[in-house]
Amino acid sequence: MMKVMRILFGTAAALAMGGATTVVQAAAVPATKTADQAFMQLADTYFDSYYFPTNPSLATVDGIHAYDARLEDYSRAGVDANVKALKQWEHRVAAVDPATLGERVQGDRELVLNNIRSTLLTLETIRPWQKNPDIYSSGITSSTFTLMSRKFASPETRLRALIARERLMPAALAAARKNLDNPPKIYTQIALEQLPGLVHFFQHDVPSAFTAVADADLKQQFANSNAAVIKALQDYQAWLKDDLLPRSHGDFRIGATAFRDKLKYDEMVTLPLDRLVAIDMANLRQNQRQFAEVAKQLDPHKTPREVLAELALDYPPPDKILDTFRATFDHLTAFIRQKHIITIPSQVRPTLEETPPFMRAITFASMDTPGPYETVAREAYFNVTLPEAGWSKKRTKEFMAQFNYPVISSIAVHEAYPGHYVQFLWMHRLDDRVRKLLGSNTNAEGWAHYCEQMMLDEGLAAFEYPHDLRQQRLLRLGQLQEALLRNARFIVGIKLHTGQMTMEQAIDFFVDEGYQSRAVGEVETKRGTADPTYLYYTLGKLQILKLRADVEAKQGRDFDLMKFHDDFMQQGFAPISIVRKAMLHDDSPTL
Repeated sequence: MMKVMRILFGTAAALAMGGATTVVQAAAVPATKTADQAFMQLADTYFDSYYFPTNPSLATVDGIHAYDARLEDYSRAGVDANVKALKQWEHRVAAVDPATLGERVQGDRELVLNNIRSTLLTLETIRPWQKNPDIYSSGITSSTFTLMSRKFASPETRLRALIARERLMPAALAAARKNLDNPPKIYTQIALEQLPGLVHFFQHDVPSAFTAVADADLKQQFANSNAAVIKALQDYQAWLKDDLLPRSHGDFRIGATAFRDKLKYDEMVTLPLDRLVAIDMANLRQNQRQFAEVAKQLDPHKTPREVLAELALDYPPPDKILDTFRATFDHLTAFIRQKHIITIPSQVRPTLEETPPFMRAITFASMDTPGPYETVAREAYFNVTLPEAGWSKKRTKEFMAQFNYPVISSIAVHEAYPGHYVQFLWMHRLDDRVRKLLGSNTNAEGWAHYCEQMMLDEGLAAFEYPHDLRQQRLLRLGQLQEALLRNARFIVGIKLHTGQMTMEQAIDFFVDEGYQSRAVGEVETKRGTADPTYLYYTLGKLQILKLRADVEAKQGRDFDLMKFHDDFMQQGFAPISIVRKAMLHDDSPTL
């Protein structure tokens, strides 16, 4: 989640190394410290006067607690006010001449401007406030979770903030009834699938988080506000089922133009969509060929799919999943240190726990880290979705296929070491507020996905199983299955949202081309309807691999993998094009 020392490269150094014409032209207008400071002050004003006041739940997540008693304005008037304010901010930030700024602050300007434009695209064009019932019910649940999950203040203080938020939640659900207009059926179905867990969350999890509160009056206030939220959610659930679902005939597809704009603003990627499809398909075929080679080494008498079927059966008991993940930490950190992969800034480890209820329908595993400005509640949570107690044996078996032992190793690399968790640890070294708060998924998710492959390329399998070639190959097979899952997301996201693929075809693509179970394919396809650009895993990985190859080609024998990774971390979560310019001092293509 899904925020380092500043590296500033002087123009004299850039000229000394030569480089593209654009670098020489930029040097003709020297950046001034005053201009950099002026822009950073403007960015501070954006965050303090608009960004955090408008997104109080996000402020809580980021460790800014001045807005803990507030809730986002879900009303149509609130949407319109946001659009108006964002357009004013877009004008102010765009008016800053990037040629007057230093290289790093130029990147900060792009981050702020793209954040504004992406939010405008969401509010004006994609319009989830009009199409997606789940953003309201899961949204208020998430706002509650941020106050109860981290002990950044006393239980009494956090409960007072929660009561204030809860008193605003029925109005948010009332706004949903006014705003929602012919949503896609799948969105309403997902919201209905989530709601029983959300109601249970407010009935049981939330009260249990504040049992230490002794103030009788405060407890009664909470009982009243919490009961009102539960009733509002139950009424909302009934309304969705009886009223909205029968008239949910809308289209979830955002279309090619909005898809391209979202990639441009979120990831700074402007390649044509058909070119992106071709790039991913080439990588998918490469991964499938390697998968077939490894499978043949494991058992030459079986097809790759038969070997995969056997792999899917080798998983821990459901009640041992968290312990199995936890057991991976020792050998991963030992390998990182022995092979000098990356600097790990802290010895504190993340806490394993079950995924919160409002996230279980659309995610299998995730890392929930404290915000960059959180000073008290520093815990990071590694969330894992477990099978539900009431599921059939068949459904549980299909679900557990994704948690076979080799894949668990790959997930642990992705989420913890040296993936999301290590990158989070690096963020505390940043002295740049923009890069503490804004970034891109191609960086964050691209880095974590890149780590899955990189760690095996550097010898992790032999380190874990020095005398067991079969287990080494199984680890590679698990990594490739995860890579194929991300390859499939890439294609499905583009083709679903540009009308080239139906949901059923998307599920089949995950099964046939991504080598996933049908249960996983269904979850992944549902996620893709509301997360169109979830191609950022593979897209980011490929960009990082190219950046690494280009840095290595430039440095030759002086290239050091640990230094490359540490330098990458120092750029925050910025899109790879910004990172690339900082590390190579040119505008060469990222793919």
